[in-house]
Amino acid sequence: MTIRPLRILTSLALLVPACYGDDQPADSDADVGADSTAGDEAAGDEEVPEIDPGTQVGGLDDEFRDAADEFGVPMPILQAVSYAETQWQMIVGEAEFEGQEPAFGVMALRGEHLGLGAGLIDASLDEVKTDRRSNIRAAAAVLRSYADDLEIDRDDLGAWAPAIASMSDIAVEDALINYIHHDVYGAIQGGITVLDLAGAPAAQLSPEASVTPDFASPSDPTLAAGPDYSGSIWRPSPNYSARPSGTVGKVKMVIIHTCEGNYSGCWGWLANSQSGVSAHYVVKEDGSEISQLVRESNKAWHIGATYDCDLNGKQECALEGYNCNNFTVGIEHAGFASQKTWNANLINQSAKLTCDISKAHGVIRDKYHIVAHGKLQPATRTDPGANWPWTSYISKVNEYCGAQPPAPNPNPVPSGEIVVDSNASNNDPAKAKITVSANWTSTASTPGYYGSGYWFANTAPISDGAEFSFYLAADATKTIDAWWTSGTNRSTAAPFVVFDSAGTKVGTVNANQQVNGKKWNQLGAFKFKKGWNKVVVSRWAAEGFVVIADAIRVR
Repeated sequence: MTIRPLRILTSLALLVPACYGDDQPADSDADVGADSTAGDEAAGDEEVPEIDPGTQVGGLDDEFRDAADEFGVPMPILQAVSYAETQWQMIVGEAEFEGQEPAFGVMALRGEHLGLGAGLIDASLDEVKTDRRSNIRAAAAVLRSYADDLEIDRDDLGAWAPAIASMSDIAVEDALINYIHHDVYGAIQGGITVLDLAGAPAAQLSPEASVTPDFASPSDPTLAAGPDYSGSIWRPSPNYSARPSGTVGKVKMVIIHTCEGNYSGCWGWLANSQSGVSAHYVVKEDGSEISQLVRESNKAWHIGATYDCDLNGKQECALEGYNCNNFTVGIEHAGFASQKTWNANLINQSAKLTCDISKAHGVIRDKYHIVAHGKLQPATRTDPGANWPWTSYISKVNEYCGAQPPAPNPNPVPSGEIVVDSNASNNDPAKAKITVSANWTSTASTPGYYGSGYWFANTAPISDGAEFSFYLAADATKTIDAWWTSGTNRSTAAPFVVFDSAGTKVGTVNANQQVNGKKWNQLGAFKFKKGWNKVVVSRWAAEGFVVIADAIRVR
Protein backbone atom coordinates (compact mmCIF):
# COMPACT_ATOMS: atom_id res chain seq x y z
CA MET A 1 0.00 0.00 0.00
CA THR A 2 0.99 3.64 -0.20
CA ILE A 3 0.98 6.15 2.61
CA ARG A 4 -1.91 8.56 2.13
CA PRO A 5 -1.30 12.23 2.98
CA LEU A 6 -1.88 12.97 6.64
CA ARG A 7 -4.40 15.55 7.77
CA ILE A 8 -2.75 18.88 8.49
CA LEU A 9 -2.62 19.22 12.27
CA THR A 10 -1.12 21.63 14.75
CA SER A 11 1.07 19.01 16.36
CA LEU A 12 4.30 17.09 15.96
CA ALA A 13 4.03 17.17 12.18
CA LEU A 14 4.01 20.97 12.17
CA LEU A 15 7.10 21.82 14.20
CA VAL A 16 8.85 25.02 13.19
CA PRO A 17 12.49 26.01 13.62
CA ALA A 18 13.22 27.00 17.20
CA CYS A 19 16.45 28.97 16.68
CA TYR A 20 18.30 26.40 18.76
CA GLY A 21 21.31 26.55 16.47
CA ASP A 22 22.43 30.10 17.22
CA ASP A 23 26.08 30.23 18.13
CA GLN A 24 26.46 33.40 20.10
CA PRO A 25 25.81 34.17 23.20
CA ALA A 26 22.35 35.65 23.40
CA ASP A 27 19.47 33.70 21.86
CA SER A 28 16.52 36.04 21.46
CA ASP A 29 14.12 33.11 21.20
CA ALA A 30 15.35 31.53 24.41
CA ASP A 31 13.28 32.94 27.25
CA VAL A 32 15.54 32.15 30.19
CA GLY A 33 14.03 32.98 33.57
CA ALA A 34 15.86 35.14 36.06
CA ASP A 35 14.69 33.22 39.11
CA SER A 36 17.75 31.38 40.38
CA THR A 37 15.78 29.45 42.99
CA ALA A 38 14.84 26.90 40.35
CA GLY A 39 18.45 26.02 39.74
CA ASP A 40 20.06 23.84 42.33
CA GLU A 41 16.99 21.90 43.34
CA ALA A 42 15.46 21.42 39.89
CA ALA A 43 17.06 18.06 39.36
CA GLY A 44 15.94 16.80 42.76
CA ASP A 45 18.11 15.04 45.29
CA GLU A 46 15.44 12.77 46.73
CA GLU A 47 14.84 9.36 45.26
CA VAL A 48 11.39 8.79 43.79
CA PRO A 49 9.43 6.20 45.81
CA GLU A 50 8.45 3.00 44.04
CA ILE A 51 4.93 3.02 42.62
CA ASP A 52 2.94 -0.16 42.14
CA PRO A 53 2.13 -0.37 38.41
CA GLY A 54 -1.12 -2.05 39.38
CA THR A 55 -2.39 1.20 40.88
CA GLN A 56 -1.83 2.96 37.55
CA VAL A 57 -3.38 0.44 35.19
CA GLY A 58 -6.03 -1.19 37.37
CA GLY A 59 -9.31 -1.40 35.44
CA LEU A 60 -7.64 -0.33 32.19
CA ASP A 61 -8.51 -3.53 30.32
CA ASP A 62 -12.21 -3.00 31.06
CA GLU A 63 -12.06 0.58 29.79
CA PHE A 64 -10.38 -0.49 26.56
CA ARG A 65 -12.97 -3.25 26.14
CA ASP A 66 -15.91 -0.91 26.71
CA ALA A 67 -14.59 1.65 24.20
CA ALA A 68 -13.90 -1.10 21.68
CA ASP A 69 -17.47 -2.35 21.95
CA GLU A 70 -18.96 1.15 21.78
CA PHE A 71 -17.10 2.34 18.71
CA GLY A 72 -16.28 -0.86 16.84
CA VAL A 73 -12.52 -0.48 17.20
CA PRO A 74 -10.71 -3.74 18.03
CA MET A 75 -9.50 -3.75 21.62
CA PRO A 76 -5.92 -4.75 20.65
CA ILE A 77 -5.70 -1.67 18.41
CA LEU A 78 -6.62 0.66 21.27
CA GLN A 79 -4.28 -1.13 23.65
CA ALA A 80 -1.35 -1.09 21.23
CA VAL A 81 -1.71 2.58 20.25
CA SER A 82 -1.96 3.57 23.90
CA TYR A 83 1.06 1.51 24.90
CA ALA A 84 3.12 2.86 22.01
CA GLU A 85 2.27 6.42 23.05
CA THR A 86 2.29 6.41 26.86
CA GLN A 87 3.14 2.93 28.14
CA TRP A 88 -0.45 3.00 29.52
CA GLN A 89 0.20 5.97 31.78
CA MET A 90 -2.07 9.01 32.16
CA ILE A 91 0.01 12.02 31.13
CA VAL A 92 -0.29 15.78 30.85
CA GLY A 93 2.01 16.72 28.03
CA GLU A 94 4.15 19.83 27.86
CA ALA A 95 6.01 21.62 25.09
CA GLU A 96 9.39 20.17 24.15
CA PHE A 97 9.69 21.29 20.53
CA GLU A 98 8.34 24.60 19.24
CA GLY A 99 5.00 24.14 17.46
CA GLN A 100 4.12 20.81 19.09
CA GLU A 101 0.78 20.71 20.85
CA PRO A 102 0.86 19.03 24.31
CA ALA A 103 -0.55 15.52 24.57
CA PHE A 104 -3.06 14.33 27.15
CA GLY A 105 -4.25 11.12 28.72
CA VAL A 106 -3.43 7.48 28.29
CA MET A 107 -3.93 7.81 24.50
CA ALA A 108 -1.74 10.96 24.22
CA LEU A 109 -4.37 12.89 22.27
CA ARG A 110 -3.19 16.29 21.06
CA GLY A 111 -4.12 19.14 18.77
CA GLU A 112 -7.08 18.66 16.47
CA HIS A 113 -7.49 15.05 17.53
CA LEU A 114 -8.19 16.18 21.08
CA GLY A 115 -10.94 18.54 19.98
CA LEU A 116 -12.33 16.11 17.42
CA GLY A 117 -12.51 13.31 19.99
CA ALA A 118 -14.22 15.52 22.55
CA GLY A 119 -16.83 16.53 19.99
CA LEU A 120 -17.48 12.97 18.85
CA ILE A 121 -18.22 11.74 22.40
CA ASP A 122 -19.95 15.00 23.48
CA ALA A 123 -17.49 15.67 26.31
CA SER A 124 -15.54 18.71 27.42
CA LEU A 125 -11.86 19.10 26.62
CA ASP A 126 -11.06 18.89 30.33
CA GLU A 127 -12.88 15.57 30.60
CA VAL A 128 -10.96 14.11 27.67
CA LYS A 129 -7.68 15.43 29.07
CA THR A 130 -8.08 14.21 32.65
CA ASP A 131 -10.56 11.33 32.74
CA ARG A 132 -9.03 8.07 31.52
CA ARG A 133 -12.25 6.47 30.34
CA SER A 134 -13.22 9.60 28.39
CA ASN A 135 -9.75 9.82 26.90
CA ILE A 136 -9.93 6.25 25.61
CA ARG A 137 -13.48 6.76 24.28
CA ALA A 138 -12.39 9.92 22.45
CA ALA A 139 -9.44 8.17 20.82
CA ALA A 140 -11.64 5.24 19.81
CA ALA A 141 -14.12 7.65 18.24
CA VAL A 142 -11.36 9.39 16.27
CA LEU A 143 -9.93 6.10 15.02
CA ARG A 144 -13.39 4.91 14.03
CA SER A 145 -13.99 8.12 12.06
CA TYR A 146 -10.73 7.63 10.14
CA ALA A 147 -11.55 3.98 9.53
CA ASP A 148 -14.94 4.95 8.11
CA ASP A 149 -13.29 7.53 5.83
CA LEU A 150 -10.90 4.87 4.57
CA GLU A 151 -13.63 2.20 4.28
CA ILE A 152 -11.41 -0.43 5.88
CA ASP A 153 -12.40 -3.91 6.99
CA ARG A 154 -12.81 -3.18 10.69
CA ASP A 155 -12.52 -6.86 11.63
CA ASP A 156 -9.02 -7.04 10.13
CA LEU A 157 -6.44 -5.80 12.67
CA GLY A 158 -3.85 -5.14 9.97
CA ALA A 159 -6.26 -2.95 8.00
CA TRP A 160 -6.34 -0.39 10.81
CA ALA A 161 -2.76 0.74 10.11
CA PRO A 162 -3.66 3.73 7.85
CA ALA A 163 -6.20 4.99 10.40
CA ILE A 164 -3.58 4.74 13.14
CA ALA A 165 -1.13 6.61 10.93
CA SER A 166 -3.67 9.42 10.50
CA MET A 167 -3.92 9.84 14.27
CA SER A 168 -0.16 9.64 14.85
CA ASP A 169 0.73 13.07 13.42
CA ILE A 170 4.09 11.68 12.24
CA ALA A 171 4.91 13.27 8.89
CA VAL A 172 8.36 11.75 8.32
CA GLU A 173 7.86 8.57 6.27
CA ASP A 174 10.61 6.36 7.75
CA ALA A 175 9.56 7.26 11.28
CA LEU A 176 5.89 6.66 10.49
CA ILE A 177 6.70 3.22 9.06
CA ASN A 178 8.75 2.42 12.15
CA TYR A 179 5.92 3.61 14.40
CA ILE A 180 3.34 1.42 12.67
CA HIS A 181 5.43 -1.73 12.29
CA HIS A 182 7.51 -1.69 15.47
CA ASP A 183 5.80 0.49 18.05
CA VAL A 184 2.11 -0.32 17.46
CA TYR A 185 2.03 -3.65 15.65
CA GLY A 186 5.17 -4.77 17.46
CA ALA A 187 3.14 -4.50 20.67
CA ILE A 188 0.35 -6.58 19.12
CA GLN A 189 2.72 -9.23 17.80
CA GLY A 190 4.86 -9.48 20.92
CA GLY A 191 2.20 -8.85 23.53
CA ILE A 192 2.42 -6.66 26.63
CA THR A 193 1.86 -7.55 30.27
CA VAL A 194 2.11 -5.13 33.18
CA LEU A 195 2.60 -6.83 36.54
CA ASP A 196 1.83 -5.36 39.92
CA LEU A 197 4.40 -5.51 42.71
CA ALA A 198 2.98 -8.87 43.77
CA GLY A 199 3.73 -10.27 40.32
CA ALA A 200 0.12 -10.55 39.16
CA PRO A 201 -1.00 -9.24 35.73
CA ALA A 202 -2.62 -5.83 36.10
CA ALA A 203 -3.18 -5.12 32.40
CA GLN A 204 -2.48 -7.28 29.40
CA LEU A 205 -2.37 -7.22 25.61
CA SER A 206 -2.29 -10.83 24.44
CA PRO A 207 0.19 -11.50 21.63
CA GLU A 208 -1.09 -12.09 18.09
CA ALA A 209 2.06 -12.89 16.13
CA SER A 210 0.31 -13.44 12.81
CA VAL A 211 -1.02 -9.87 12.56
CA THR A 212 0.80 -7.70 10.02
CA PRO A 213 -0.07 -4.08 9.21
CA ASP A 214 -1.43 -3.10 5.81
CA PHE A 215 1.31 -0.52 5.43
CA ALA A 216 4.56 0.18 3.60
CA SER A 217 7.43 -2.01 4.80
CA PRO A 218 10.65 -0.70 6.39
CA SER A 219 13.16 0.23 3.72
CA ASP A 220 16.50 0.21 5.54
CA PRO A 221 18.33 -3.08 4.77
CA THR A 222 20.44 -3.01 7.94
CA LEU A 223 20.61 -0.95 11.10
CA ALA A 224 24.06 0.67 11.21
CA ALA A 225 25.59 1.51 14.58
CA GLY A 226 26.02 5.13 15.61
CA PRO A 227 29.48 6.65 15.07
CA ASP A 228 30.04 7.42 18.76
CA TYR A 229 28.01 4.83 20.66
CA SER A 230 27.99 1.26 19.42
CA GLY A 231 24.72 0.49 21.18
CA SER A 232 22.85 3.04 19.08
CA ILE A 233 21.34 3.08 15.59
CA TRP A 234 22.60 5.79 13.24
CA ARG A 235 19.74 7.98 11.99
CA PRO A 236 21.59 11.14 10.96
CA SER A 237 19.94 14.52 11.30
CA PRO A 238 20.86 17.47 9.07
CA ASN A 239 20.13 19.83 11.96
CA TYR A 240 23.52 20.52 13.49
CA SER A 241 26.44 22.92 13.31
CA ALA A 242 30.10 23.02 14.31
CA ARG A 243 30.99 23.63 17.91
CA PRO A 244 32.94 26.85 18.47
CA SER A 245 36.66 26.59 19.03
CA GLY A 246 38.21 26.94 22.46
CA THR A 247 36.72 26.19 25.85
CA VAL A 248 33.19 27.27 24.86
CA GLY A 249 33.01 24.38 22.37
CA LYS A 250 34.33 21.73 24.73
CA VAL A 251 31.65 19.32 25.99
CA LYS A 252 31.05 20.05 29.65
CA MET A 253 27.55 18.70 30.32
CA VAL A 254 24.96 16.10 29.35
CA ILE A 255 21.38 17.39 29.22
CA ILE A 256 18.52 15.01 29.98
CA HIS A 257 15.31 15.68 28.02
CA THR A 258 11.92 14.06 27.49
CA CYS A 259 10.42 14.01 24.00
CA GLU A 260 6.87 14.62 25.23
CA GLY A 261 5.91 11.92 22.80
CA ASN A 262 6.63 8.53 21.28
CA TYR A 263 10.09 7.26 20.27
CA SER A 264 9.56 7.02 16.51
CA GLY A 265 7.85 10.38 16.31
CA CYS A 266 10.67 11.91 18.33
CA TRP A 267 13.67 10.69 16.33
CA GLY A 268 11.76 11.12 13.10
CA TRP A 269 11.13 14.78 13.62
CA LEU A 270 14.60 15.51 15.01
CA ALA A 271 16.02 13.99 11.83
CA ASN A 272 13.75 16.15 9.64
CA SER A 273 15.41 19.14 7.98
CA GLN A 274 12.21 21.16 8.32
CA SER A 275 12.12 21.01 12.11
CA GLY A 276 15.26 23.02 12.83
CA VAL A 277 15.84 21.02 16.02
CA SER A 278 17.81 17.92 16.94
CA ALA A 279 19.47 16.04 19.76
CA HIS A 280 22.48 13.77 19.83
CA TYR A 281 20.51 10.75 21.05
CA VAL A 282 16.96 9.46 21.59
CA VAL A 283 16.27 6.55 23.97
CA LYS A 284 13.23 4.32 23.40
CA GLU A 285 10.52 4.04 26.08
CA ASP A 286 11.69 0.62 27.29
CA GLY A 287 15.39 1.26 26.73
CA SER A 288 15.64 -1.47 24.11
CA GLU A 289 16.83 0.92 21.36
CA ILE A 290 18.80 4.15 21.11
CA SER A 291 19.08 6.36 18.03
CA GLN A 292 22.09 8.60 17.44
CA LEU A 293 21.21 11.62 15.31
CA VAL A 294 24.23 13.95 15.59
CA ARG A 295 27.90 13.22 16.17
CA GLU A 296 29.04 14.24 19.63
CA SER A 297 31.79 16.36 18.08
CA ASN A 298 29.08 18.52 16.48
CA LYS A 299 26.53 20.79 18.08
CA ALA A 300 22.96 19.52 18.13
CA TRP A 301 20.13 22.05 18.52
CA HIS A 302 18.36 20.70 21.58
CA ILE A 303 18.06 23.55 24.08
CA GLY A 304 16.86 27.11 23.50
CA ALA A 305 18.68 28.79 26.37
CA THR A 306 21.81 30.74 27.14
CA TYR A 307 23.76 29.52 30.14
CA ASP A 308 23.05 31.06 33.53
CA CYS A 309 25.36 29.59 36.15
CA ASP A 310 23.08 30.83 38.95
CA LEU A 311 20.63 28.16 37.80
CA ASN A 312 23.27 25.47 38.18
CA GLY A 313 24.89 25.95 41.59
CA LYS A 314 27.27 28.62 40.25
CA GLN A 315 29.17 25.93 38.36
CA GLU A 316 31.02 26.57 35.05
CA CYS A 317 30.38 30.33 35.26
CA ALA A 318 32.98 30.96 32.53
CA LEU A 319 30.27 29.77 30.12
CA GLU A 320 27.83 32.44 31.28
CA GLY A 321 25.83 33.94 28.41
CA TYR A 322 26.78 31.35 25.80
CA ASN A 323 24.24 29.18 24.02
CA CYS A 324 23.97 25.89 25.95
CA ASN A 325 24.16 23.85 22.75
CA ASN A 326 27.82 24.84 22.37
CA PHE A 327 29.10 22.74 25.25
CA THR A 328 26.45 20.06 25.85
CA VAL A 329 25.38 16.67 24.56
CA GLY A 330 21.59 16.23 24.50
CA ILE A 331 19.77 12.96 25.22
CA GLU A 332 16.03 12.87 24.51
CA HIS A 333 13.98 10.13 26.20
CA ALA A 334 10.71 8.92 24.73
CA GLY A 335 8.07 9.77 27.30
CA PHE A 336 6.68 12.68 29.25
CA ALA A 337 7.79 14.91 32.10
CA SER A 338 4.46 14.22 33.84
CA GLN A 339 4.65 10.43 33.82
CA LYS A 340 4.74 8.72 37.20
CA THR A 341 7.23 5.95 36.50
CA TRP A 342 10.14 5.27 34.16
CA ASN A 343 11.05 1.90 32.71
CA ALA A 344 14.04 0.54 34.63
CA ASN A 345 15.74 -0.54 31.42
CA LEU A 346 15.44 2.98 29.96
CA ILE A 347 17.18 4.33 33.06
CA ASN A 348 19.91 1.69 32.84
CA GLN A 349 20.58 2.17 29.14
CA SER A 350 20.52 5.94 29.39
CA ALA A 351 22.96 5.81 32.31
CA LYS A 352 25.27 3.57 30.32
CA LEU A 353 25.11 6.03 27.41
CA THR A 354 25.81 9.00 29.69
CA CYS A 355 28.78 7.16 31.16
CA ASP A 356 30.16 6.63 27.66
CA ILE A 357 29.72 10.32 26.82
CA SER A 358 31.34 11.40 30.08
CA LYS A 359 34.39 9.21 29.48
CA ALA A 360 34.79 10.42 25.91
CA HIS A 361 34.74 14.09 26.88
CA GLY A 362 35.89 14.16 30.49
CA VAL A 363 32.48 15.31 31.77
CA ILE A 364 32.23 15.43 35.56
CA ARG A 365 29.65 12.92 36.74
CA ASP A 366 27.54 14.94 39.18
CA LYS A 367 24.22 16.84 39.27
CA TYR A 368 25.82 20.01 37.92
CA HIS A 369 27.14 18.36 34.76
CA ILE A 370 24.43 15.75 34.17
CA VAL A 371 21.48 18.09 34.25
CA ALA A 372 17.81 18.40 33.47
CA HIS A 373 16.63 20.43 30.51
CA GLY A 374 14.26 22.18 32.91
CA LYS A 375 17.12 23.12 35.20
CA LEU A 376 18.86 25.18 32.52
CA GLN A 377 15.66 26.46 30.87
CA PRO A 378 13.20 26.73 33.80
CA ALA A 379 10.98 29.45 32.33
CA THR A 380 9.64 27.19 29.57
CA ARG A 381 10.66 23.58 30.32
CA THR A 382 10.33 21.12 33.22
CA ASP A 383 11.64 17.91 31.64
CA PRO A 384 12.52 15.21 32.48
CA GLY A 385 10.06 15.90 35.30
CA ALA A 386 9.69 15.36 39.01
CA ASN A 387 9.68 11.57 38.80
CA TRP A 388 13.01 11.13 37.02
CA PRO A 389 15.09 9.06 39.52
CA TRP A 390 18.09 11.40 39.74
CA THR A 391 19.81 9.80 42.71
CA SER A 392 19.86 6.30 41.27
CA TYR A 393 20.48 7.60 37.75
CA ILE A 394 23.74 9.40 38.59
CA SER A 395 24.70 6.48 40.81
CA LYS A 396 24.24 4.12 37.87
CA VAL A 397 26.29 6.40 35.60
CA ASN A 398 29.13 6.18 38.12
CA GLU A 399 28.73 2.43 38.48
CA TYR A 400 28.97 1.90 34.73
CA CYS A 401 32.03 4.14 34.65
CA GLY A 402 33.71 2.23 37.47
CA ALA A 403 33.78 5.17 39.87
CA GLN A 404 31.87 3.06 42.38
CA PRO A 405 31.73 -0.72 42.86
CA PRO A 406 29.48 -2.06 40.10
CA ALA A 407 26.33 -3.96 40.90
CA PRO A 408 26.68 -7.75 40.71
CA ASN A 409 26.39 -9.01 37.15
CA PRO A 410 23.37 -11.34 37.00
CA ASN A 411 24.84 -13.02 33.91
CA PRO A 412 28.62 -13.25 34.45
CA VAL A 413 30.69 -14.52 31.53
CA PRO A 414 33.36 -17.05 32.56
CA SER A 415 36.87 -16.64 31.21
CA GLY A 416 37.29 -18.07 27.73
CA GLU A 417 33.64 -17.72 26.78
CA ILE A 418 32.12 -15.27 24.31
CA VAL A 419 28.61 -13.88 24.68
CA VAL A 420 27.07 -12.02 21.74
CA ASP A 421 24.19 -9.89 22.99
CA SER A 422 21.37 -8.36 20.98
CA ASN A 423 22.49 -4.92 22.19
CA ALA A 424 25.79 -3.98 20.56
CA SER A 425 26.82 -1.80 23.51
CA ASN A 426 27.04 -4.94 25.65
CA ASN A 427 29.49 -6.61 23.25
CA ASP A 428 33.25 -6.44 22.86
CA PRO A 429 33.42 -5.34 19.19
CA ALA A 430 36.75 -7.13 18.76
CA LYS A 431 35.06 -10.49 19.16
CA ALA A 432 31.25 -10.10 19.17
CA LYS A 433 28.82 -8.38 16.79
CA ILE A 434 25.07 -8.31 16.17
CA THR A 435 23.48 -7.45 12.80
CA VAL A 436 19.75 -7.17 12.07
CA SER A 437 17.61 -5.58 9.38
CA ALA A 438 14.96 -2.92 9.90
CA ASN A 439 12.30 -5.67 9.83
CA TRP A 440 13.30 -6.74 13.34
CA THR A 441 11.75 -4.99 16.35
CA SER A 442 13.70 -4.15 19.50
CA THR A 443 11.86 -4.54 22.79
CA ALA A 444 12.23 -5.31 26.47
CA SER A 445 8.54 -6.06 27.05
CA THR A 446 8.89 -9.67 28.19
CA PRO A 447 11.00 -10.07 31.36
CA GLY A 448 13.83 -12.55 31.51
CA TYR A 449 15.90 -11.28 28.58
CA TYR A 450 19.70 -11.38 28.60
CA GLY A 451 21.39 -7.99 28.85
CA SER A 452 19.07 -5.10 28.05
CA GLY A 453 16.40 -6.38 25.65
CA TYR A 454 16.02 -8.47 22.53
CA TRP A 455 14.93 -8.43 18.86
CA PHE A 456 11.95 -10.25 17.42
CA ALA A 457 10.43 -10.68 13.95
CA ASN A 458 7.52 -12.48 12.36
CA THR A 459 8.18 -15.87 10.82
CA ALA A 460 8.14 -15.78 7.02
CA PRO A 461 9.73 -17.68 4.11
CA ILE A 462 12.42 -15.03 3.54
CA SER A 463 16.16 -14.73 4.14
CA ASP A 464 16.27 -12.03 6.78
CA GLY A 465 18.02 -13.45 9.82
CA ALA A 466 19.52 -11.82 12.89
CA GLU A 467 23.27 -12.52 12.80
CA PHE A 468 25.31 -13.13 15.95
CA SER A 469 28.97 -13.04 14.86
CA PHE A 470 31.98 -14.01 16.98
CA TYR A 471 35.72 -14.03 16.35
CA LEU A 472 37.99 -17.02 17.03
CA ALA A 473 41.78 -16.73 16.96
CA ALA A 474 42.16 -20.35 15.78
CA ASP A 475 40.16 -23.29 14.45
CA ALA A 476 38.17 -24.84 17.28
CA THR A 477 35.15 -26.90 18.20
CA LYS A 478 32.81 -24.81 20.33
CA THR A 479 29.49 -25.38 22.07
CA ILE A 480 26.78 -22.86 21.23
CA ASP A 481 24.03 -21.89 23.68
CA ALA A 482 21.11 -19.54 23.01
CA TRP A 483 19.00 -17.36 25.30
CA TRP A 484 15.45 -16.21 24.62
CA THR A 485 12.27 -15.08 26.32
CA SER A 486 9.50 -17.64 25.98
CA GLY A 487 5.84 -17.06 25.15
CA THR A 488 2.84 -18.57 23.43
CA ASN A 489 3.41 -16.52 20.27
CA ARG A 490 6.97 -17.84 19.77
CA SER A 491 7.91 -20.33 17.08
CA THR A 492 8.13 -23.96 18.17
CA ALA A 493 10.87 -24.49 15.58
CA ALA A 494 12.92 -21.27 15.47
CA PRO A 495 15.90 -22.02 13.17
CA PHE A 496 19.40 -21.31 14.50
CA VAL A 497 21.69 -21.68 11.46
CA VAL A 498 25.41 -21.98 12.22
CA PHE A 499 28.17 -20.89 9.79
CA ASP A 500 31.95 -20.98 10.01
CA SER A 501 34.19 -18.11 8.89
CA ALA A 502 34.37 -19.55 5.35
CA GLY A 503 30.60 -19.18 5.03
CA THR A 504 30.00 -22.92 5.20
CA LYS A 505 26.87 -24.00 7.03
CA VAL A 506 27.94 -26.39 9.78
CA GLY A 507 24.56 -27.02 11.35
CA THR A 508 20.94 -26.02 11.90
CA VAL A 509 19.02 -26.40 15.14
CA ASN A 510 15.28 -25.77 15.45
CA ALA A 511 14.43 -24.52 18.94
CA ASN A 512 11.04 -24.37 20.62
CA GLN A 513 10.96 -20.80 21.93
CA GLN A 514 7.60 -21.25 23.63
CA VAL A 515 9.46 -22.95 26.49
CA ASN A 516 12.82 -22.80 28.32
CA GLY A 517 13.01 -19.02 28.42
CA LYS A 518 15.19 -16.94 30.77
CA LYS A 519 18.14 -19.32 30.57
CA TRP A 520 20.87 -20.71 28.33
CA ASN A 521 19.78 -23.54 26.06
CA GLN A 522 22.43 -25.72 24.45
CA LEU A 523 22.20 -25.91 20.66
CA GLY A 524 25.17 -28.23 20.14
CA ALA A 525 28.89 -28.40 19.40
CA PHE A 526 30.21 -27.27 16.02
CA LYS A 527 33.55 -27.03 14.22
CA PHE A 528 34.55 -23.43 13.52
CA LYS A 529 37.45 -21.82 11.70
CA LYS A 530 39.72 -18.96 12.60
CA GLY A 531 38.03 -15.62 11.96
CA TRP A 532 34.45 -14.38 12.13
CA ASN A 533 31.91 -17.19 12.52
CA LYS A 534 28.21 -16.65 13.06
CA VAL A 535 24.90 -18.00 14.30
CA VAL A 536 21.86 -16.74 12.39
CA VAL A 537 18.39 -16.71 13.92
CA SER A 538 16.29 -17.32 10.80
CA ARG A 539 12.71 -16.22 10.23
CA TRP A 540 12.12 -19.14 7.86
CA ALA A 541 9.68 -21.19 9.94
CA ALA A 542 5.96 -21.95 10.06
CA GLU A 543 4.10 -18.65 9.72
CA GLY A 544 1.95 -17.08 12.41
CA PHE A 545 4.65 -16.84 15.08
CA VAL A 546 7.68 -14.74 16.01
CA VAL A 547 11.31 -15.71 16.52
CA ILE A 548 13.46 -14.21 19.26
CA ALA A 549 17.08 -13.07 18.85
CA ASP A 550 18.36 -12.32 22.35
CA ALA A 551 21.88 -13.68 22.90
CA ILE A 552 24.19 -16.58 22.07
CA ARG A 553 27.09 -17.98 24.08
CA VAL A 554 30.22 -19.59 22.65
CA ARG A 555 32.08 -21.96 24.98
